[in-house]
Amino acid sequence: MAVEPVEANIKEVAGRIRALREDMGISVEDMARATGRSVEEYVAQESGTKDLSFTFMYKCAARLGVDVIELMTGENPHLSGYELMRAGDGLAVTKRYNGYQYLHKAPLFKNKLAEPFYVTIPYMADELDAPHLSYHKGQEFDYVLKGRVRFSYEGRIEDLNPGDSVMYDSGRGHGLAALDGEPCVLLAIVLRPREEEGPSEYHVAQQFQQGRRTTREII
Repeated sequence: MAVEPVEANIKEVAGRIRALREDMGISVEDMARATGRSVEEYVAQESGTKDLSFTFMYKCAARLGVDVIELMTGENPHLSGYELMRAGDGLAVTKRYNGYQYLHKAPLFKNKLAEPFYVTIPYMADELDAPHLSYHKGQEFDYVLKGRVRFSYEGRIEDLNPGDSVMYDSGRGHGLAALDGEPCVLLAIVLRPREEEGPSEYHVAQQFQQGRRTTREII
């Protein structure tokens, strides 16, 4: 299943977030707290004028009680047995500000306990000296497939080679940067915290009892 990169539809993704937030009566201030942004930063992202990182979308989905894939595509994951994904296929996400490329390898599998990604990290020299740190509740497992990568974690540095891996508490500051002037490729498994395993009972009840419109219809 090949899918166009999400960056081409930033405003659509942002529109889904806004529509769900308003539909559920959640304030901008509440969402800003949930995503770790100032109100001004959150409004810029919800308006679609600023790049949307996967971490931001993941936190929005957790607060809104939906699967992050619903925000990204407007579709609810529906497979429950297994999902086969061929090499090179997946739901593509690209960070415009740093060029990271993600392929979500199981976008249609519902009630996921983890988000699997095939990640390509471009070489950026400035990231080696001042790495951008991310924070999202849960755990993450990264396995290096190609190239070398520098793992930064709350002031500690580890250089990883192909075949190396690292698992960590992703709620604490962490970052990855390619080494040796070449891009690196890794498999990243983002594990949900236990309190965020699947849509909230409130969201499911609202959909069932009120026959709430789908995200695509709202947009």
